Amino acid sequence: MADRSRLSQLPGIDRVLADDRLAPLKERLPVEHLTAFARSAVDTVRERVLAGKGGAEDLVEQVLNTLLARSEAFLDPRLKRVINATGVVLHTNMGRAPLAEAALKRIQETAGGYTNLEIDLATGDRGSRTDLVEELVCRLTDAEAAAVVNNNAAAVLLALNTLAMGKEAVVSRGQLVEIGGSFRIPDIMERSGARMVEVGTTNRTHRADFEDAVTDQTGLLLSVHPSNYEVVGFTAEVGLADLVEVAHARGVAVLHDLGAGCLIDTRTLGLGYEPLVSDSVEAGADLVTFSGDKILGGPQCGILVGTGDHIAAIRKNPLMRALRCDKLTYAALEATLMLYLEPDRLSERHPVIRMLTEPVDQVRERASKVLEAVGQVPAKVEVVDSSGQVGSGAFPVEKVASAAVRIVPEQVSADAFSRRLRKGESPVIGYTREDTVHLDVRTILDDDVAAVALAVRTALGVEG
Repeated sequence: MADRSRLSQLPGIDRVLADDRLAPLKERLPVEHLTAFARSAVDTVRERVLAGKGGAEDLVEQVLNTLLARSEAFLDPRLKRVINATGVVLHTNMGRAPLAEAALKRIQETAGGYTNLEIDLATGDRGSRTDLVEELVCRLTDAEAAAVVNNNAAAVLLALNTLAMGKEAVVSRGQLVEIGGSFRIPDIMERSGARMVEVGTTNRTHRADFEDAVTDQTGLLLSVHPSNYEVVGFTAEVGLADLVEVAHARGVAVLHDLGAGCLIDTRTLGLGYEPLVSDSVEAGADLVTFSGDKILGGPQCGILVGTGDHIAAIRKNPLMRALRCDKLTYAALEATLMLYLEPDRLSERHPVIRMLTEPVDQVRERASKVLEAVGQVPAKVEVVDSSGQVGSGAFPVEKVASAAVRIVPEQVSADAFSRRLRKGESPVIGYTREDTVHLDVRTILDDDVAAVALAVRTALGVEG
Protein backbone atom coordinates (compact mmCIF):
# COMPACT_ATOMS: atom_id res chain seq x y z
CA MET A 1 0.00 0.00 0.00
CA ALA A 2 1.16 3.53 -0.76
CA ASP A 3 2.11 5.62 2.26
CA ARG A 4 1.09 9.08 1.07
CA SER A 5 2.27 10.64 4.30
CA ARG A 6 5.84 10.06 3.14
CA LEU A 7 5.35 12.44 0.22
CA SER A 8 5.94 15.33 2.58
CA GLN A 9 9.53 14.10 2.95
CA LEU A 10 10.26 14.74 -0.71
CA PRO A 11 12.82 17.56 -0.95
CA GLY A 12 12.35 20.71 -2.99
CA ILE A 13 14.49 21.25 -6.07
CA ASP A 14 16.52 24.03 -4.40
CA ARG A 15 17.39 21.73 -1.51
CA VAL A 16 18.48 18.98 -3.88
CA LEU A 17 20.69 21.32 -5.89
CA ALA A 18 22.29 22.70 -2.72
CA ASP A 19 23.64 19.27 -1.68
CA ASP A 20 27.45 19.23 -1.55
CA ARG A 21 27.56 15.85 -3.31
CA LEU A 22 26.50 17.57 -6.53
CA ALA A 23 29.55 19.85 -6.60
CA PRO A 24 31.54 17.67 -9.09
CA LEU A 25 28.48 17.41 -11.36
CA LYS A 26 28.01 21.19 -11.38
CA GLU A 27 31.41 21.49 -13.05
CA ARG A 28 30.30 19.18 -15.86
CA LEU A 29 26.59 19.98 -16.31
CA PRO A 30 25.04 23.45 -16.78
CA VAL A 31 22.55 24.26 -14.04
CA GLU A 32 19.51 24.04 -16.33
CA HIS A 33 20.32 20.40 -17.20
CA LEU A 34 21.11 19.50 -13.60
CA THR A 35 17.80 21.08 -12.56
CA ALA A 36 15.94 18.97 -15.14
CA PHE A 37 17.59 15.81 -13.80
CA ALA A 38 16.64 16.87 -10.23
CA ARG A 39 12.98 17.31 -11.19
CA SER A 40 12.99 13.96 -12.96
CA ALA A 41 14.51 12.28 -9.90
CA VAL A 42 11.91 13.78 -7.57
CA ASP A 43 9.11 12.66 -9.92
CA THR A 44 10.54 9.13 -10.08
CA VAL A 45 10.76 8.79 -6.30
CA ARG A 46 7.24 10.20 -5.92
CA GLU A 47 5.92 7.55 -8.34
CA ARG A 48 7.71 4.83 -6.36
CA VAL A 49 6.09 5.97 -3.13
CA LEU A 50 2.63 6.13 -4.71
CA ALA A 51 3.16 2.63 -6.09
CA GLY A 52 4.08 1.38 -2.64
CA LYS A 53 7.69 0.72 -3.71
CA GLY A 54 9.41 3.58 -1.95
CA GLY A 55 11.35 1.38 0.49
CA ALA A 56 12.64 2.44 3.88
CA GLU A 57 15.52 4.59 2.64
CA ASP A 58 15.24 8.34 3.30
CA LEU A 59 13.54 9.99 0.34
CA VAL A 60 16.16 12.72 0.09
CA GLU A 61 18.80 10.02 -0.32
CA GLN A 62 16.67 8.28 -2.92
CA VAL A 63 16.31 11.48 -4.92
CA LEU A 64 20.03 12.23 -4.74
CA ASN A 65 21.04 8.69 -5.67
CA THR A 66 18.63 8.69 -8.62
CA LEU A 67 19.87 12.10 -9.74
CA LEU A 68 23.54 11.10 -9.50
CA ALA A 69 23.00 7.83 -11.37
CA ARG A 70 21.08 9.44 -14.22
CA SER A 71 23.45 12.37 -14.57
CA GLU A 72 26.53 10.13 -14.65
CA ALA A 73 24.85 7.86 -17.20
CA PHE A 74 24.00 10.89 -19.34
CA LEU A 75 27.58 12.18 -19.25
CA ASP A 76 29.09 8.77 -19.94
CA PRO A 77 30.00 8.55 -23.68
CA ARG A 78 27.59 6.37 -25.65
CA LEU A 79 30.24 5.32 -28.17
CA LYS A 80 33.02 3.60 -26.26
CA ARG A 81 36.16 1.71 -27.01
CA VAL A 82 35.59 -1.95 -26.17
CA ILE A 83 37.90 -4.96 -26.03
CA ASN A 84 36.95 -7.54 -28.63
CA ALA A 85 37.38 -11.00 -27.11
CA THR A 86 35.13 -12.84 -29.58
CA GLY A 87 37.86 -13.93 -31.98
CA VAL A 88 35.88 -12.35 -34.85
CA VAL A 89 38.38 -9.97 -36.43
CA LEU A 90 35.90 -7.94 -38.50
CA HIS A 91 32.99 -7.70 -36.08
CA THR A 92 30.26 -5.50 -37.58
CA ASN A 93 28.67 -4.75 -34.19
CA MET A 94 32.02 -3.50 -32.90
CA GLY A 95 32.87 -1.27 -35.83
CA ARG A 96 34.59 -3.81 -38.08
CA ALA A 97 38.22 -3.04 -38.96
CA PRO A 98 40.44 -1.37 -36.36
CA LEU A 99 42.41 1.25 -38.25
CA ALA A 100 46.14 1.14 -38.87
CA GLU A 101 48.43 3.55 -37.05
CA ALA A 102 49.04 5.37 -40.33
CA ALA A 103 45.29 5.97 -40.75
CA LEU A 104 44.92 7.24 -37.19
CA LYS A 105 47.81 9.65 -37.75
CA ARG A 106 46.27 11.02 -40.94
CA ILE A 107 42.90 11.52 -39.18
CA GLN A 108 44.59 13.45 -36.39
CA GLU A 109 46.53 15.58 -38.89
CA THR A 110 43.43 16.55 -40.84
CA ALA A 111 40.69 16.62 -38.19
CA GLY A 112 41.82 19.68 -36.27
CA GLY A 113 42.04 22.12 -39.15
CA TYR A 114 41.10 22.83 -42.72
CA THR A 115 41.95 20.63 -45.70
CA ASN A 116 42.01 20.70 -49.48
CA LEU A 117 38.98 18.40 -49.56
CA GLU A 118 37.54 20.09 -52.64
CA ILE A 119 40.22 22.58 -53.65
CA ASP A 120 42.72 21.94 -56.44
CA LEU A 121 45.90 23.32 -54.89
CA ALA A 122 47.60 23.62 -58.27
CA THR A 123 44.93 25.83 -59.86
CA GLY A 124 43.01 27.17 -56.88
CA ASP A 125 39.80 26.01 -58.53
CA ARG A 126 37.18 23.77 -56.98
CA GLY A 127 38.20 20.13 -57.05
CA SER A 128 36.56 16.76 -56.44
CA ARG A 129 37.05 14.88 -53.20
CA THR A 130 37.03 11.54 -55.00
CA ASP A 131 40.10 12.67 -56.95
CA LEU A 132 42.03 12.44 -53.66
CA VAL A 133 42.13 8.64 -53.82
CA GLU A 134 41.14 7.76 -57.38
CA GLU A 135 44.64 7.27 -58.75
CA LEU A 136 45.60 5.14 -55.76
CA VAL A 137 42.46 2.96 -56.01
CA CYS A 138 42.95 2.49 -59.74
CA ARG A 139 46.62 1.54 -59.32
CA LEU A 140 45.65 -1.16 -56.80
CA THR A 141 42.70 -2.53 -58.78
CA ASP A 142 43.70 -1.94 -62.44
CA ALA A 143 40.44 -0.04 -62.95
CA GLU A 144 40.04 2.99 -65.20
CA ALA A 145 38.22 5.15 -62.65
CA ALA A 146 36.83 5.14 -59.12
CA ALA A 147 34.38 6.82 -56.77
CA VAL A 148 33.79 6.61 -53.01
CA VAL A 149 30.55 6.77 -51.01
CA ASN A 150 29.66 6.15 -47.37
CA ASN A 151 29.23 2.34 -47.48
CA ASN A 152 28.89 -0.54 -49.92
CA ALA A 153 25.09 -0.63 -49.75
CA ALA A 154 25.17 2.99 -50.88
CA ALA A 155 27.57 2.06 -53.69
CA VAL A 156 25.19 -0.63 -54.95
CA LEU A 157 22.20 1.71 -54.63
CA LEU A 158 24.01 4.45 -56.54
CA ALA A 159 25.16 2.11 -59.30
CA LEU A 160 21.67 0.65 -59.78
CA ASN A 161 20.06 4.07 -59.75
CA THR A 162 22.56 5.42 -62.29
CA LEU A 163 22.48 2.55 -64.77
CA ALA A 164 19.07 0.96 -64.30
CA MET A 165 16.55 3.48 -62.95
CA GLY A 166 13.30 2.78 -64.79
CA LYS A 167 14.91 -0.23 -66.44
CA GLU A 168 15.33 -3.90 -65.66
CA ALA A 169 18.17 -5.27 -63.53
CA VAL A 170 18.61 -9.00 -64.05
CA VAL A 171 19.93 -11.09 -61.15
CA SER A 172 20.13 -14.76 -60.21
CA ARG A 173 17.63 -15.90 -57.56
CA GLY A 174 20.50 -17.54 -55.75
CA GLN A 175 22.11 -14.12 -55.20
CA LEU A 176 19.19 -12.25 -53.63
CA VAL A 177 21.06 -12.01 -50.37
CA GLU A 178 20.47 -10.19 -47.11
CA ILE A 179 23.58 -8.14 -46.39
CA GLY A 180 22.99 -7.59 -42.67
CA GLY A 181 20.66 -5.54 -40.52
CA SER A 182 17.69 -6.85 -42.57
CA PHE A 183 18.87 -4.95 -45.67
CA ARG A 184 18.21 -7.10 -48.70
CA ILE A 185 19.25 -6.83 -52.33
CA PRO A 186 15.61 -6.76 -53.56
CA ASP A 187 14.87 -3.84 -51.21
CA ILE A 188 17.89 -1.87 -52.41
CA MET A 189 16.96 -2.54 -56.04
CA GLU A 190 13.41 -1.31 -55.45
CA ARG A 191 14.63 1.91 -53.80
CA SER A 192 17.08 2.48 -56.64
CA GLY A 193 14.25 2.67 -59.16
CA ALA A 194 15.38 -0.45 -61.01
CA ARG A 195 12.91 -3.22 -61.84
CA MET A 196 14.26 -6.53 -60.61
CA VAL A 197 14.12 -9.51 -62.93
CA GLU A 198 14.94 -12.83 -61.26
CA VAL A 199 16.40 -15.70 -63.28
CA GLY A 200 17.31 -19.28 -62.48
CA THR A 201 16.54 -21.00 -59.19
CA THR A 202 17.88 -20.74 -55.67
CA ASN A 203 20.61 -23.29 -56.28
CA ARG A 204 21.10 -23.35 -60.06
CA THR A 205 21.32 -20.54 -62.62
CA HIS A 206 22.69 -20.94 -66.15
CA ARG A 207 24.03 -18.64 -68.85
CA ALA A 208 20.95 -19.25 -70.96
CA ASP A 209 18.78 -17.87 -68.15
CA PHE A 210 20.46 -14.48 -68.52
CA GLU A 211 20.49 -14.64 -72.32
CA ASP A 212 16.74 -15.25 -72.39
CA ALA A 213 16.04 -12.48 -69.86
CA VAL A 214 17.76 -9.58 -71.65
CA THR A 215 15.33 -7.27 -73.46
CA ASP A 216 15.39 -3.72 -74.78
CA GLN A 217 14.29 -2.70 -71.27
CA THR A 218 17.34 -4.21 -69.56
CA GLY A 219 19.69 -1.71 -67.88
CA LEU A 220 22.25 -4.09 -66.42
CA LEU A 221 23.06 -7.59 -65.26
CA LEU A 222 23.84 -7.82 -61.55
CA SER A 223 26.21 -10.34 -59.97
CA VAL A 224 26.34 -10.49 -56.17
CA HIS A 225 29.24 -12.32 -54.55
CA PRO A 226 27.88 -14.59 -51.74
CA SER A 227 30.33 -13.25 -49.19
CA ASN A 228 28.31 -14.11 -46.07
CA TYR A 229 27.15 -17.65 -46.91
CA GLU A 230 28.07 -20.66 -49.01
CA VAL A 231 25.78 -23.00 -50.93
CA VAL A 232 27.10 -26.50 -51.57
CA GLY A 233 25.76 -29.56 -53.33
CA PHE A 234 23.72 -29.50 -56.56
CA THR A 235 24.53 -25.92 -57.57
CA ALA A 236 25.41 -23.91 -60.64
CA GLU A 237 26.21 -20.23 -61.12
CA VAL A 238 27.20 -18.13 -64.11
CA GLY A 239 30.81 -16.99 -63.95
CA LEU A 240 31.50 -13.28 -64.20
CA ALA A 241 33.33 -13.59 -67.52
CA ASP A 242 30.35 -15.39 -69.05
CA LEU A 243 27.97 -12.79 -67.64
CA VAL A 244 30.08 -10.03 -69.20
CA GLU A 245 29.96 -11.79 -72.59
CA VAL A 246 26.18 -12.04 -72.44
CA ALA A 247 25.77 -8.42 -71.36
CA HIS A 248 28.21 -6.78 -73.76
CA ALA A 249 26.90 -8.77 -76.72
CA ARG A 250 23.53 -7.15 -76.02
CA GLY A 251 24.81 -3.68 -75.16
CA VAL A 252 24.10 -3.69 -71.42
CA ALA A 253 26.39 -3.24 -68.42
CA VAL A 254 27.48 -5.62 -65.66
CA LEU A 255 27.55 -4.59 -62.01
CA HIS A 256 29.52 -6.88 -59.70
CA ASP A 257 28.86 -6.40 -55.99
CA LEU A 258 31.86 -7.97 -54.28
CA GLY A 259 30.91 -6.96 -50.75
CA ALA A 260 34.26 -7.48 -49.05
CA GLY A 261 36.64 -6.49 -51.85
CA CYS A 262 40.17 -7.90 -51.50
CA LEU A 263 43.22 -6.13 -52.88
CA ILE A 264 45.67 -8.98 -52.25
CA ASP A 265 45.50 -12.74 -52.72
CA THR A 266 44.29 -13.96 -49.32
CA ARG A 267 45.76 -17.41 -49.96
CA THR A 268 49.14 -15.86 -49.19
CA LEU A 269 47.78 -15.22 -45.68
CA GLY A 270 46.90 -18.87 -45.14
CA LEU A 271 43.21 -18.18 -45.79
CA GLY A 272 40.92 -19.43 -48.51
CA TYR A 273 40.39 -17.66 -51.80
CA GLU A 274 38.36 -14.48 -51.86
CA PRO A 275 37.88 -12.79 -55.27
CA LEU A 276 40.18 -9.86 -55.93
CA VAL A 277 38.75 -6.56 -57.12
CA SER A 278 41.27 -6.71 -59.96
CA ASP A 279 39.83 -10.12 -60.97
CA SER A 280 36.44 -8.51 -61.53
CA VAL A 281 37.98 -5.63 -63.45
CA GLU A 282 39.97 -8.04 -65.62
CA ALA A 283 36.82 -10.10 -66.27
CA GLY A 284 35.26 -7.00 -67.81
CA ALA A 285 32.74 -5.89 -65.18
CA ASP A 286 31.66 -2.33 -65.94
CA LEU A 287 31.24 -1.47 -62.27
CA VAL A 288 32.55 -3.24 -59.16
CA THR A 289 31.50 -2.28 -55.63
CA PHE A 290 33.10 -3.24 -52.32
CA SER A 291 33.52 -2.13 -48.71
CA GLY A 292 36.40 -0.15 -47.30
CA ASP A 293 36.03 -1.41 -43.73
CA LYS A 294 36.01 -5.17 -44.27
CA ILE A 295 39.05 -7.16 -45.35
CA LEU A 296 40.53 -3.97 -46.83
CA GLY A 297 40.89 -2.74 -43.25
CA GLY A 298 39.99 0.92 -43.70
CA PRO A 299 37.17 3.25 -42.60
CA GLN A 300 33.52 2.64 -43.38
CA CYS A 301 32.94 3.50 -47.01
CA GLY A 302 31.85 1.97 -50.29
CA ILE A 303 34.21 2.01 -53.24
CA LEU A 304 33.12 1.83 -56.87
CA VAL A 305 35.60 1.06 -59.63
CA GLY A 306 34.99 0.55 -63.30
CA THR A 307 35.15 2.06 -66.75
CA GLY A 308 35.65 5.78 -67.12
CA ASP A 309 32.27 6.50 -68.69
CA HIS A 310 30.31 4.55 -66.08
CA ILE A 311 32.16 6.15 -63.16
CA ALA A 312 31.62 9.57 -64.79
CA ALA A 313 27.89 8.86 -64.84
CA ILE A 314 28.05 7.81 -61.18
CA ARG A 315 29.74 11.08 -60.23
CA LYS A 316 27.08 13.16 -62.01
CA ASN A 317 24.22 11.43 -60.20
CA PRO A 318 22.66 13.84 -57.64
CA LEU A 319 22.64 10.97 -55.11
CA MET A 320 26.45 11.09 -55.15
CA ARG A 321 26.34 14.21 -52.99
CA ALA A 322 23.87 12.64 -50.55
CA LEU A 323 26.05 9.54 -50.18
CA ARG A 324 29.49 11.15 -50.16
CA CYS A 325 32.13 10.74 -47.42
CA ASP A 326 33.71 13.35 -45.18
CA LYS A 327 37.35 14.43 -44.93
CA LEU A 328 38.17 12.00 -42.10
CA THR A 329 37.03 9.02 -44.17
CA TYR A 330 39.19 10.13 -47.08
CA ALA A 331 42.19 10.68 -44.80
CA ALA A 332 41.89 7.20 -43.29
CA LEU A 333 41.13 5.53 -46.62
CA GLU A 334 44.13 7.08 -48.38
CA ALA A 335 46.48 6.07 -45.56
CA THR A 336 45.11 2.51 -45.54
CA LEU A 337 45.39 2.13 -49.31
CA MET A 338 48.99 3.37 -49.19
CA LEU A 339 49.88 0.35 -47.05
CA TYR A 340 48.96 -1.95 -49.95
CA LEU A 341 51.77 -0.47 -52.06
CA GLU A 342 54.08 -2.58 -49.87
CA PRO A 343 52.14 -5.85 -49.44
CA ASP A 344 55.09 -7.64 -47.84
CA ARG A 345 54.84 -5.30 -44.84
CA LEU A 346 51.08 -5.54 -44.32
CA SER A 347 51.31 -8.07 -41.48
CA GLU A 348 53.30 -5.60 -39.38
CA ARG A 349 51.44 -2.40 -40.28
CA HIS A 350 47.83 -3.48 -40.92
CA PRO A 351 45.83 -4.54 -37.79
CA VAL A 352 43.39 -6.82 -39.62
CA ILE A 353 46.11 -8.62 -41.57
CA ARG A 354 48.23 -8.87 -38.44
CA MET A 355 45.43 -10.49 -36.43
CA LEU A 356 44.59 -12.92 -39.23
CA THR A 357 48.19 -14.01 -39.78
CA GLU A 358 49.56 -14.09 -36.22
CA PRO A 359 50.89 -17.61 -35.49
CA VAL A 360 48.65 -19.50 -33.08
CA ASP A 361 51.62 -20.13 -30.75
CA GLN A 362 51.88 -16.37 -30.17
CA VAL A 363 48.14 -16.19 -29.53
CA ARG A 364 48.43 -18.96 -26.92
CA GLU A 365 51.33 -17.11 -25.31
CA ARG A 366 49.18 -13.99 -24.96
CA ALA A 367 46.35 -16.10 -23.51
CA SER A 368 48.78 -17.43 -20.91
CA LYS A 369 49.69 -13.85 -20.00
CA VAL A 370 46.01 -13.06 -19.44
CA LEU A 371 45.66 -16.18 -17.30
CA GLU A 372 48.69 -15.24 -15.21
CA ALA A 373 47.48 -11.66 -14.76
CA VAL A 374 44.02 -12.82 -13.62
CA GLY A 375 45.61 -14.81 -10.79
CA GLN A 376 43.55 -16.30 -7.97
CA VAL A 377 39.83 -15.69 -8.39
CA PRO A 378 36.58 -17.49 -7.44
CA ALA A 379 36.34 -19.23 -10.81
CA LYS A 380 37.94 -21.94 -12.86
CA VAL A 381 40.20 -20.21 -15.38
CA GLU A 382 42.19 -21.98 -18.07
CA VAL A 383 43.57 -21.58 -21.60
CA VAL A 384 41.79 -23.64 -24.26
CA ASP A 385 41.92 -23.97 -28.04
CA SER A 386 39.48 -21.77 -29.92
CA SER A 387 38.45 -20.90 -33.46
CA GLY A 388 38.43 -17.32 -34.66
CA GLN A 389 36.71 -15.96 -37.75
CA VAL A 390 37.37 -13.26 -40.31
CA GLY A 391 33.84 -11.85 -39.91
CA SER A 392 31.70 -9.24 -41.68
CA GLY A 393 30.67 -11.53 -44.48
CA ALA A 394 34.18 -12.50 -45.54
CA PHE A 395 35.13 -16.20 -45.62
CA PRO A 396 31.84 -17.39 -44.05
CA VAL A 397 33.05 -20.96 -43.42
CA GLU A 398 36.71 -20.17 -42.78
CA LYS A 399 38.04 -20.78 -39.25
CA VAL A 400 41.25 -19.36 -37.83
CA ALA A 401 43.04 -21.42 -35.17
CA SER A 402 43.13 -19.45 -31.94
CA ALA A 403 43.26 -19.67 -28.14
CA ALA A 404 40.86 -18.45 -25.50
CA VAL A 405 40.76 -17.93 -21.76
CA ARG A 406 37.89 -20.08 -20.51
CA ILE A 407 36.20 -18.91 -17.30
CA VAL A 408 33.67 -20.83 -15.20
CA PRO A 409 32.47 -18.49 -12.41
CA GLU A 410 31.69 -20.06 -9.03
CA GLN A 411 29.30 -17.47 -7.62
CA VAL A 412 27.42 -16.09 -10.66
CA SER A 413 26.08 -17.47 -13.92
CA ALA A 414 28.03 -17.14 -17.14
CA ASP A 415 25.43 -14.70 -18.47
CA ALA A 416 25.66 -12.50 -15.38
CA PHE A 417 29.46 -12.59 -15.53
CA SER A 418 29.40 -11.61 -19.24
CA ARG A 419 27.08 -8.74 -18.40
CA ARG A 420 29.49 -7.48 -15.75
CA LEU A 421 32.36 -7.66 -18.24
CA ARG A 422 30.40 -5.61 -20.77
CA LYS A 423 29.44 -2.95 -18.20
CA GLY A 424 32.90 -2.49 -16.72
CA GLU A 425 35.17 0.51 -17.06
CA SER A 426 36.91 -1.20 -19.99
CA PRO A 427 34.08 -3.22 -21.58
CA VAL A 428 35.16 -6.73 -22.58
CA ILE A 429 32.98 -8.69 -25.00
CA GLY A 430 33.57 -12.43 -25.31
CA TYR A 431 31.23 -15.32 -26.03
CA THR A 432 29.34 -17.82 -23.86
CA ARG A 433 29.23 -21.54 -24.51
CA GLU A 434 27.82 -24.25 -22.23
CA ASP A 435 27.55 -21.85 -19.28
CA THR A 436 31.19 -20.82 -19.56
CA VAL A 437 32.67 -17.57 -20.79
CA HIS A 438 35.38 -17.61 -23.44
CA LEU A 439 37.67 -14.67 -24.13
CA ASP A 440 39.31 -15.37 -27.49
CA VAL A 441 42.71 -13.75 -27.42
CA ARG A 442 43.35 -13.48 -31.17
CA THR A 443 41.42 -10.20 -31.19
CA ILE A 444 42.84 -8.93 -27.88
CA LEU A 445 45.79 -6.58 -28.32
CA ASP A 446 49.00 -7.01 -26.33
CA ASP A 447 48.39 -3.62 -24.73
CA ASP A 448 44.96 -4.77 -23.50
CA VAL A 449 46.12 -7.85 -21.56
CA ALA A 450 46.27 -6.00 -18.23
CA ALA A 451 42.89 -4.34 -18.83
CA VAL A 452 41.25 -7.70 -19.62
CA ALA A 453 42.70 -9.29 -16.49
CA LEU A 454 41.52 -6.38 -14.34
CA ALA A 455 38.05 -6.55 -15.90
CA VAL A 456 37.82 -10.27 -15.11
CA ARG A 457 38.92 -9.79 -11.50
CA THR A 458 36.51 -6.88 -11.01
CA ALA A 459 33.60 -8.82 -12.54
CA LEU A 460 34.33 -11.69 -10.14
CA GLY A 461 34.36 -9.31 -7.16
CA VAL A 462 38.12 -9.38 -6.55
CA GLU A 463 39.72 -6.04 -5.79
CA GLY A 464 42.97 -4.95 -7.43
